[in-house]
Amino acid sequence: MAPTQREDANKMPVCPIDYGRYGHPDMVRLFQEEYRHSLWLRIEATVAEVQAELGLIPSDAAEDIVETARPEVVTLERTMEIEARTRHDVAALFEAIAERCRGPGARWVHFGLTSNDVKDTALALQLRAAFDVLIPQVESLMDTLAERAEETVNLVAVGRSHGQHAVPITYGLRFAVWLDEIRRHRLRLLAARERATVGKIAGATGSHAALGPRGLELQERVLTELGLNALVATTQIVQRDRHAEAVLALANLAATLDKIATDLRSLQRTEIAEAFEPFARGKQVGSSAMPHKRNPVTCEKICGIARLIRSLAAPALENVISWEERDISHSSTERFVIPQAFILTDYIVREMNRVVAGLTIDESAVKRNLELSNGSILSEFIVTQLTLAGMDRPVAHSILQEVSQEAAEQGRHLLDVASTHPRLSGVIDTIRLDLERYYESIREVSREIVRRAVDQYRVDIWHQDTDEEVE
Repeated sequence: MAPTQREDANKMPVCPIDYGRYGHPDMVRLFQEEYRHSLWLRIEATVAEVQAELGLIPSDAAEDIVETARPEVVTLERTMEIEARTRHDVAALFEAIAERCRGPGARWVHFGLTSNDVKDTALALQLRAAFDVLIPQVESLMDTLAERAEETVNLVAVGRSHGQHAVPITYGLRFAVWLDEIRRHRLRLLAARERATVGKIAGATGSHAALGPRGLELQERVLTELGLNALVATTQIVQRDRHAEAVLALANLAATLDKIATDLRSLQRTEIAEAFEPFARGKQVGSSAMPHKRNPVTCEKICGIARLIRSLAAPALENVISWEERDISHSSTERFVIPQAFILTDYIVREMNRVVAGLTIDESAVKRNLELSNGSILSEFIVTQLTLAGMDRPVAHSILQEVSQEAAEQGRHLLDVASTHPRLSGVIDTIRLDLERYYESIREVSREIVRRAVDQYRVDIWHQDTDEEVE
């Protein structure tokens, strides 16, 4: 007998997630067939229990279904065998349950349900579990960013815009910007979790036609028992705007991780060499050809995987569209989109946390780069001082543009060239005396911004913890 496609896949995995290159086991297991199968059985059992409580099916039938609908009794392997014949996964499930029932359960299994009552409700449980794995990892990354921001709050470095040297910043400010951005992503994830973790027990087309008004009570009680949020209105499927929101929140987070990784890759260039991702000296190899290389491979990996995550946003949005009350054009897509989006996002969050925690900052290189432009980064400061001294700002800007170009061409310090300019020589000495105060003002502002970013992050976490205690 020829092996099935599913058996072949188990023997020869082709996806990097499957053979363990990417993905953390805590997240991966939530989207494995065994876990999904256990959730489908749990839902069938929970529905039967509540139906018996409502008098919709006999109590002994419910007891039989509950006793039978367990993974060690109704195995995944047997269900797949039946599916190979029925070509319908949920039909295979309830047939597998029915054949193992010892009492009247076989008659009542899946009573009043449709496939997506099971599948969408199970997906909601998977999403809830996935968010519960991911969000603590995001919070851990925020902890690390906050620590690095406070640690480097006074480390003045050259800022860059358009890839060129600009006015100074601090490393603390850089980390604070990243922290606040990740903080916003955490809020988006929490909101998406709230809206995506909904199930349905509404029957075909969502009209509760099979059970009538008792169906609404059944749905509410089953979802409460499963810890899921209640729906207001639905069709035969849970509306896919909810799932699209979840995937878009992940794609947005991945974009920020890509941005941070890109910045860190740039800072590891030989010409800049200010910061370096962790490198296992004596063990890790940078290049098979060039022994001196210490490549930013983790940051590059984050950037690459983030591209894939963002590409999943488009099919997630396409899945919002469905013919009338239901079709299954979304189903095959989601088997790829949702597991990959969660597994890969969780993975690069963990990798980014490792990079930031182990990031080495070469303060001597930071100082060297700060002085590399021969004072050209002070041009804005000089314009400001000239304006405060009485010169019209447009005039000051025009003069400093001319002076900056001359200093660059001659390879001289900006202040030295400015001090010989007839319009500037009277004030340059005063400006030179104020330079340390200029840098200290940058540190002062950095300390305040870092304080605000860290405080806001801690307030958000405190509110979430308080809300959970109230619940």
